[in-house]
Amino acid sequence: MNNLNANYERILEVLRKISKEQLLSYQRRTPKMSDLELISLSLTAEFLGIDSESDLFRKLPCTISYKIERSVYNRRRRKLVNHLDSIRLKLASYFNEFKDYFVVNSMPLEICEFSRSYRSKICTEDTYALPDKGYCAAQTTRYYGYKLHGICSVNGVFQSIDLSPASVHNINYLKDIKVQISDCTLIGYTGYLSAEIQLNLFETCNIKLNTPMRSNQKDYKKKALRI
Repeated sequence: MNNLNANYERILEVLRKISKEQLLSYQRRTPKMSDLELISLSLTAEFLGIDSESDLFRKLPCTISYKIERSVYNRRRRKLVNHLDSIRLKLASYFNEFKDYFVVNSMPLEICEFSRSYRSKICTEDTYALPDKGYCAAQTTRYYGYKLHGICSVNGVFQSIDLSPASVHNINYLKDIKVQISDCTLIGYTGYLSAEIQLNLFETCNIKLNTPMRSNQKDYKKKALRI
């Protein structure tokens, strides 16, 4: 409990330097827990690996729990999701301010067995967020769900995280990162190999995309393994 409160206060202290307390407009009354305090609590839970709201509210100290109920916390946190993403980006930019090497990768997020995909109704309420069928080359298997894309610094601080349907090709994600990073070297595997995207990134925002060559490409040279 003390560890949770200490981390919450420290995160809140950092957030107050980059954002204002109230991020949403309130017509009736100002809530006891400010928007920034709620975001700090959400980030604290993520930092401590608490992925259950029930577990989180069992561990909350009285100095925090009296300010908000669980149902209200859940509802307001959903409304603050865009502000939360904006704060994440500000924090990442702060930690990665002087970093010039980043790694880009993706991973499959399977929501059900591939054989059940035809009758699955998971995440089908909104047409813009429909899951899809995709192929994971690393695991040599097809799956049904989404693809998680991420860019992080060599120190492990994520600069960008995004979701897409499983069928979206990795290079399409690179088209969206030009507003987030620039003047750096981006390292990726062969799934990000594209001469057109590589040239566009370099010309528009000075991003040097480094990917290994495929074995069937012209002038291919096998790289020596360094230990």
